[in-house]
Amino acid sequence: MNKIVIPGHIKGLIFDIDGTLANTMPIHYKACQIVCRKHGFEFPLAYFLAKAGIPTHTTFKMLIDELGLKELDANAIADEKEAVFLTLVHTATPIDVVVNVAKKYQGILPMALGTGANRELAENILKATGLTEMFEILITCDDVVNPKPAPDTFLKGAALMGIAPEFCLVFEDGAPGIAAAIAGGMEVIDVRPYFAAEIKE
Repeated sequence: MNKIVIPGHIKGLIFDIDGTLANTMPIHYKACQIVCRKHGFEFPLAYFLAKAGIPTHTTFKMLIDELGLKELDANAIADEKEAVFLTLVHTATPIDVVVNVAKKYQGILPMALGTGANRELAENILKATGLTEMFEILITCDDVVNPKPAPDTFLKGAALMGIAPEFCLVFEDGAPGIAAAIAGGMEVIDVRPYFAAEIKE
C-alpha cells in the first residue's frame, strides 16, 4: 500500500470525518437500512456510496423523490436515521492511515475538519474515536449555506486557518467531497485506495 505524502508547498490540511478519519460509513449505512426498512423501502448501497458526504436530510429527500414515495416525510426519516446512528456511534474506530497523517502534522501545519454531518453527529464521532482534542476548527453542514459538493465547507476551513485555497490539501473519501475540494481550488487526496471499509447490505 502506498504511503500518503504531503507535497512541500502545502500549508494547511483539511480532513473530512466520516469515512476519512473515522470508519463510520458501515455504521451510517446500517442506520439507513434500519430506518428505511421500517418504512418499507431499501437504501441501495450504490446510492449510499455515491452520495457520501452530502448531508443526510438532502440525501434522503433525493432518494425518496427518486423512488416516488411522496407519502413519506424525508426530513422525519432523516431525523430517525441520525437518532439511530447516535445509538451506534460508540462503535466507530479511527482510520489509522489518515489519523497518523494528522498526528504527524499536528502543531506543524494548520488543520481543520470539513464534514457534511451536522455538529452533534460530528462531535460524537470525534469523541468516539478519541480525536476531539486534535482539531480546533470544525465546519459542519450547520455552518454553511451550501454544503458539499459546493466548495463552501472547505473554503470556510481555509479561511479560518488563514491559508489560501491553493495551498490547502483536502482528505476525502466521497465523490461529492472530492468535487467540493476541486471546486474550491484545492488539492485533494482520495483516501479510499489507502483504506477499504466493508459495508454490508
